[in-house]
Amino acid sequence: MGTMRNFTIVTSIAVALGALAPQTAAAQKPSFAVGPQIGYFRTPDADEGRLMVGAAARLKFLPFLGAEGSINYRSDDFGGDAVTVRSWPVMVTGLLYPFPFAYAAVGAGWHNTTFDFNTPLLENESSQEFGWHFGGGLEIPAGRVNLVGDVRYVFLDYDFEEVPGIGDQDADFYVLSAGLLFKF
Repeated sequence: MGTMRNFTIVTSIAVALGALAPQTAAAQKPSFAVGPQIGYFRTPDADEGRLMVGAAARLKFLPFLGAEGSINYRSDDFGGDAVTVRSWPVMVTGLLYPFPFAYAAVGAGWHNTTFDFNTPLLENESSQEFGWHFGGGLEIPAGRVNLVGDVRYVFLDYDFEEVPGIGDQDADFYVLSAGLLFKF
């Protein structure tokens, strides 16, 4: 009950802040931007944090509403290098701009994943995992480029049951990212 109440309060505040956007922004045309991004991510049970690289495309429908599509590459080691997990997440994210320069993000991703086991007892395998994410960030216009920075938390459930000694590992992660979006 408390979670639903908190969700309702946060949603109401976000909608109210979106309604406060300047009236001049209401005449703004939809905009499209694309560009590279780099990020640092940390999975709690992984051996260490890592860099992630990729690209994103962003469409702003209204001054307070947009969407983003992205593809990245990331790699994690678990269990003292017992398994290396390489992933190419393809994510779709909805963006709500309560202020012209700040946004909240929520979305889903399809994580194309390769598991490289460093033991002769197990064969390497590939899979597709579904995950979802939420977060927020800043989008600062700088001429024909937008500077973007955000933090997102990704919920992802890898199954490590087959790997002796590391079956109960958390694969959720957070990512701090920055990018340049070139406007068209």
